[in-house]
Amino acid sequence: MIELVWDEKFKRIYKKWRQKHADLAEQFRIKMELFVTDPFHPSLKTHSLSGVLKGSWSLRINYEQRLNFKFLDKEKKKVLLIDIGTHKEVY
Repeated sequence: MIELVWDEKFKRIYKKWRQKHADLAEQFRIKMELFVTDPFHPSLKTHSLSGVLKGSWSLRINYEQRLNFKFLDKEKKKVLLIDIGTHKEVY
């Protein structure tokens, strides 16, 4: 089971995102439940990032929305949530 770390910066980002995308709240919840049990489930399309974001990972909430995060340990059991938004906003 994955432990999610919501730091203050991500809490602010998520609050703004949720106000803007209230219709996606349930979809976000479902994806997070799946993520904590299987972070590499095919429907999440989890992938590592490169360039400036090297060391970070991303998953799909839906076709447009992404969630960026970092694994905090080698066992990939603890995750820091970094950013959420459209492909253009988070990359």
